[in-house]
Amino acid sequence: MINKIVAIQGNHPSKLNPITDTSIFLAKEAQNKKYKIFYYEPKNLSIINSKVIAEGYFIKFNYVNKKFFQILERQKLDLTKCKFILVRQDPPFNMEYILTSYILDMIKNRVKIINDPMSIRNISEKLYSAKYQKFMPMTIFTQRIDEIKKFFKKNDKIIVKPSYGYSGNDIHLLNKFDLKFIKKFIKKNGLIICQKYLSNISKGDKRVFLINGKVVGAISRIPKKGSYLSNMSKGAKAINAKLTTVEKKISKLVAKDLKKENIFFAGIDFIDQKLNGDINVTSPTGLKTYYDLTKINLAKTFWKELKA
Repeated sequence: MINKIVAIQGNHPSKLNPITDTSIFLAKEAQNKKYKIFYYEPKNLSIINSKVIAEGYFIKFNYVNKKFFQILERQKLDLTKCKFILVRQDPPFNMEYILTSYILDMIKNRVKIINDPMSIRNISEKLYSAKYQKFMPMTIFTQRIDEIKKFFKKNDKIIVKPSYGYSGNDIHLLNKFDLKFIKKFIKKNGLIICQKYLSNISKGDKRVFLINGKVVGAISRIPKKGSYLSNMSKGAKAINAKLTTVEKKISKLVAKDLKKENIFFAGIDFIDQKLNGDINVTSPTGLKTYYDLTKINLAKTFWKELKA
């Protein structure tokens, strides 16, 4: 019989913010369902004698005490003893991320892993959106200077970002073609994304939550004054949001496609009813914030859809 254990592969708990963190929110609901939580960092995942072993600790989360987690017991655990594994470490999607996904592939027929390790590898969070370009602002994916120069001639302002960026890092708004900057940016990031700037970002974007092929909720994130970044890590404020008919239609399409790709939990973003190109499958966030705004607990939906 499989133990009632949920393993979480993530950043050290001390780096999490209990006010907003989705991993804690999911873990707390699993605790309510009488699951034990085993927590480990990606660097502590190994293959020993053909077994996938994680060195970590059983942990208990709470929203009452200032110290929001308690380490109960440190140990090395054969991860096939778990019923579920949540892959929740933050990007960047680097070689460590890729290698841990290959290790988890070894046991995915014996343990339910969210999201599926191979699917995480196959779906580039930025490039996957290329199949939905008709729903996006004018966007190109390139490292060719001539193509970027042409793009500037069609657009007064553009957003430039890395193809493997995260949390609003290294995103720039350019008012004119700057050859020196573009060359430096390409040298640093390789393939980059250039996107028409949508001024309505000042009114906020919308983060839509997708669980098991279903559109289950959304929030709006308003950039702080003078900013064009809607990431909460960059100071944006979250408010309640309703999806338009257009946004619902696109969200349902993406949700259906992601389910076919074995992606159980994802987040997608809209600006002015257009997909901005981020298909978040590595470590989607926002469920705790959604609960605080609406009192709707999508962690319950998450575990219900998994038949936990």
